[in-house]
Amino acid sequence: MNSGDTAAYDSLATYRRLLGYAAPYWRPFLLSVVSMVVYAALGPAFAKLIQPLIDGSFVDNDPSALRAAPFILIGLSILRGLAGFGSDYYSGWVSRRVITDLRRDMFERFLSLPCAAYDRASSGQLMSKLLFNTEQVAESLTSGLTGLFKDGLTIVGLVSLMVYENLQLSMVLLLVGPLLGISISRVSKSFRKISRRIQESMGHVGHVAQEAIDAQRIVKVFNGKAYESAKFERENELNFARFMKRVATEAVSGSIVQLIYISGFAAVLYVVSLESVRSTITPGSLISFIAAMSMMLSPIKRVTNLANVLQRGIAAGASIFELLDVGGEPDDGRIDLARVEGRVEYRGVSLAYQDDGDTVLRDISLSIPAGRTIALVGHSGSGKTSLIRLLPRLYEPTSGEIRIDGHDIRELTLASLRRHIAYVGQEVTLFNDTLANNIAYGHRDTATFEQIREAARAAHALAFIENMADGFGTMVGEQGIILSGGQRQRIAIARALLKNAPILILDEATSALDAESERHVQEALENLMQNRTTLVIAHRLSTIQNADRIYVMRDGRIIEQGSHETLLAQAGHYAELYRLQFGSVA
Repeated sequence: MNSGDTAAYDSLATYRRLLGYAAPYWRPFLLSVVSMVVYAALGPAFAKLIQPLIDGSFVDNDPSALRAAPFILIGLSILRGLAGFGSDYYSGWVSRRVITDLRRDMFERFLSLPCAAYDRASSGQLMSKLLFNTEQVAESLTSGLTGLFKDGLTIVGLVSLMVYENLQLSMVLLLVGPLLGISISRVSKSFRKISRRIQESMGHVGHVAQEAIDAQRIVKVFNGKAYESAKFERENELNFARFMKRVATEAVSGSIVQLIYISGFAAVLYVVSLESVRSTITPGSLISFIAAMSMMLSPIKRVTNLANVLQRGIAAGASIFELLDVGGEPDDGRIDLARVEGRVEYRGVSLAYQDDGDTVLRDISLSIPAGRTIALVGHSGSGKTSLIRLLPRLYEPTSGEIRIDGHDIRELTLASLRRHIAYVGQEVTLFNDTLANNIAYGHRDTATFEQIREAARAAHALAFIENMADGFGTMVGEQGIILSGGQRQRIAIARALLKNAPILILDEATSALDAESERHVQEALENLMQNRTTLVIAHRLSTIQNADRIYVMRDGRIIEQGSHETLLAQAGHYAELYRLQFGSVA
């Protein structure tokens, strides 16, 4: 199969799949089709009406047809208007349902994509697929499919009328059909390529804009406005150029189609001038024939432009299905643990984020008894965060295994595994919702207000929450913008407390706080860590001196382990880190 055949097959397969989303709504779609048939049939009826008007009123000198004509025209217009409304309304309803369903499936896919997929795609590109590409699909299903069907039937009806009126003249006009088919086919291929590039460009525009919006404080403080403006200008102008290429292709194709059709029209007029042909047709039939020809130009031009609309929808659909076909997180486990003690064991674990990438963890083995606290320390890039990411299966190890209570975590369902793990990180994620809902996130249907309040109290957050005008009903803004860093951290701790999971991950939970906030947060963390298996990543060694065991990492390996005192006595890498922070090992 050559590349052209493959592209045609892919386009057909993509459009079939889009129509599969419309299949559950076949009843309104059927109403739309019936309306289209009625609408298309009434087009030739208008043209045919001219023939009895001319022949009856002027040739046969019978005015009765002329008197009835206004009422017939009004009746046909009303009927065609109703059919047009039904066609547009029901096809629009089906297309919007398809878009709603596509967006639902895409959002579900977003939630189940593995972290590695987000590492490779920007949020702007994903949002462009969700918002822009789905609208392109909607247009292809309404303007595209509906227009193709409606205008196609109109053309068939008008051609049938022309053949009925005069076969010879029809054969002359139909000679332009192959030329129109070739031009529309070539234009369709151009539109498909251009549409793919436009959708890629929209993703880049969205990515640059979202990045600047998310980092607007950094942009302001570092005077990055000119740089960001220039970067956006480049992508925006490229997007403009690609859109204009589509506009130019559309305009040229419309002009070419019109020239081909008018040439056929001119040939018909020339043939009519021949006496042998003129004697075979009445004046009414001739004017009816010419009216049908005139009425056919507009639907032919629309069908040509629909190639653009359909190809945009197909390119957008292919992009959407490419996302929907990405495999979700591996979740082949069958064990659902109702209760976990919290024994965690890493056995010979290695990790490379990409198949041909660097190995960031090398043969890590460690064992954490239930209820104990271990700390991971080391320079940035030593592999600490990578190690804890493997526990809730945000990433999969390249080799080795991780066990909880003796079970390989791959044997557990993801829901079961993650139900038993709580997390508090340096970068706190809060949702633009109330304080109560942020604390109860994941348990909104089951947590009572008293449980939420108790979690806030244990996290040292109750005082500042109750001092706010709306208390627990306060909206925190995007990423908790109305809260200080320490307050956000305590909300995250309250969320972890309410979850009450037996395994806890703390990733630099106090590193970005001032002394007063750190004191509150540290006390809240001590409440949180009680009777839990805790993995702590910390740069401030003062916060992990009481850990049951400290693991020192370097270049993806564990190079030292022991208690705080034991590691200081060894005068190794840990002692050097301690000396750098405190000036001595005393």
